[in-house]
Amino acid sequence: MSLDAKQLYQLRSAARRGLLENDLILERFFGRYAAELNEELGAALSELLKLDDNDLLDLLLARKELTPNLDSESSRAVLRMLRQR
Repeated sequence: MSLDAKQLYQLRSAARRGLLENDLILERFFGRYAAELNEELGAALSELLKLDDNDLLDLLLARKELTPNLDSESSRAVLRMLRQR
């Protein structure tokens, strides 16, 4: 089931970051995949967005991989979507 407008708004709000690079990547992500996000992917994205800006950027640029506490099938799927150029 796709995310409703309220859930999508909450994710977009959480995605507003202090680093411009993160903002650009996340805006592109929402432009491409907002309609495809379901509750599982939304929850995984929410967990990734709890990271501080520099850790998130390292993940997005593939400088680092997911830590064991974040590593799940849905988190890996969201990260692949975020990394697509």
